[in-house]
Amino acid sequence: MKLRGDYSAAAADYSVDQVWDAYTPAQHALWAQLLDRQSALVRRYGAPQVLAGLDKLGIERRIPRFDAASEVLARATGWRIVAVPGLIPEEHFFAHLARRRFPVTVWLREPAEMDYLVEPDVFHDFFGHVPLLCDPVFADFVQAYGAAGEKAAAEGGLKMLARLYWYCVEFGLIRHGDGLRAYGAGILSSAGETAYSIDSDRPHRIAFDLARVMRTDYLIDDYQKTYFVIDSFEQLFRSAYDTDFAPLYRAFRDAPGIAPDALLPGDVPVSRPA
Repeated sequence: MKLRGDYSAAAADYSVDQVWDAYTPAQHALWAQLLDRQSALVRRYGAPQVLAGLDKLGIERRIPRFDAASEVLARATGWRIVAVPGLIPEEHFFAHLARRRFPVTVWLREPAEMDYLVEPDVFHDFFGHVPLLCDPVFADFVQAYGAAGEKAAAEGGLKMLARLYWYCVEFGLIRHGDGLRAYGAGILSSAGETAYSIDSDRPHRIAFDLARVMRTDYLIDDYQKTYFVIDSFEQLFRSAYDTDFAPLYRAFRDAPGIAPDALLPGDVPVSRPA
């Protein structure tokens, strides 16, 4: 697949300048439209930590300046944003995360892509991911995830590590009170999947189990058939920080992935709110 971004000016670590003045009035207007739509959904379906991060960042109805947002993140959790042209190689992605630098794509989707986007753009990356980096525990989890990349590459476990990111960073759900809330960036940047992940009776919702997550294949072109539900961000962080992934890689790296819609005998289903 040919990547969409302009990589011609990228540095060795794939960082670029944001060049905020190059965004057009039409692009800022599209950002505002996306922001208005998703903010309303996140207030209803999003985790409280997401809402707190949005408030702290003070996201306006125009494409954010990464340098200003980085100052907010740095004060909150020591993270910064690094502008990138689009998807970047895994080793550079992991290296940025391990240094508390979150890669955010600089380009914005076209109006025809309001509801479906093949590659992540600035709205997905910024609105979906950056607010939770204001949460200290989740911020520590993402750094621990990045630091795990080198061992995963050495052990042939990159596919398994990618599944953890997919299900617990992009498409994660968290218990909240007597119900569920969404925190994954892939959910919160999608108008349709935000409500679907919580309200629909079609997907499985399964209590988080590290090995189960890392063995489960996922869908990139449809709503998820399975969501994994964490009890807290502390649970997620401890799973990454306290666990030696190497035995998991050795046990399952060559095994077929579990189907995205499978429900196994050991799974613990989580009921959606009534």
